[in-house]
Amino acid sequence: MGRFLDLTLAGLTSGAVYAAVALALVLIWRSTRIVNFAQGGMMMITTFLGYTVVSHGGSYWLALAVAVVAGLVLGALVERVLIRPVAKRPPLDAVVVTFGLLVGLQGVAGMVFGGTPQSYPPAFGIAGFQVGGHQVLFSPNDLWIVLVVLTVMAVLAVVFRRTSVGLRMRASAFAPEVARLLGVRVGRMLTVGWALAAVVGAVAGVLIAPSTFVSPTAFDAVLVFGFTAAVIGGLDSPPGAVVGGLALGLVLSFVSGYLGPDIVTLGALVVLIVVLMVRPHGLFGAGTRRRV
Repeated sequence: MGRFLDLTLAGLTSGAVYAAVALALVLIWRSTRIVNFAQGGMMMITTFLGYTVVSHGGSYWLALAVAVVAGLVLGALVERVLIRPVAKRPPLDAVVVTFGLLVGLQGVAGMVFGGTPQSYPPAFGIAGFQVGGHQVLFSPNDLWIVLVVLTVMAVLAVVFRRTSVGLRMRASAFAPEVARLLGVRVGRMLTVGWALAAVVGAVAGVLIAPSTFVSPTAFDAVLVFGFTAAVIGGLDSPPGAVVGGLALGLVLSFVSGYLGPDIVTLGALVVLIVVLMVRPHGLFGAGTRRRV
């Protein structure tokens, strides 16, 4: 029972991070119908900037703020400079651009920061809580990760459901021509969408960096699992990204704990295939139905 509890808590922690990455991918998909394969590279660059702050004596909180601001600026620049010029071309062009951006960011990071993985300090202690005389695999830093991800998701839900900016962003994503006729500046809304997604990715990068270290390719696996979570939940659905991330984190934790860490990737593939066989558009995907 104790092992099951440990694996469940560990799965929720990693699942929260996968959910954040999935949410960043969903934000881009909803606004531009593009799968942003550069999300891992953007996470890595913003996390490296945070690492630069802490390595020069800055606090964890200052590093987090720098990463968030860097994500905001980077996301907006990517949309305006790289994505918008190919927006009216075939969708594959934009996908190729994101692949190129990923390779470019990893190359730049390798030249500037080197290829050696760097340790990143956690916000709080990593020793597990004591519950009934048993030390569980859930530390104050894990609790911080879960709370931050839940807070980010709640804020995004309020922005999209309760604010005029969120309504304009949804209208720009689902019916851009109609939105333009109604006076919505669609281009600006798309820039905001990319910036928000990059901020979510930056937060996820800083949260997971203490357990994965930081290097040019450190977040490749995180991006794969985040993308898997987004597909499981449904690329159109932010709640689906949350459910998909948490479910995938739990499944992978149980697979790693009971069957072995070597088959974790295979476990993710099996979950993805099973879900898509039952729900081709993901658990919460709406298919061709859209509602603004």
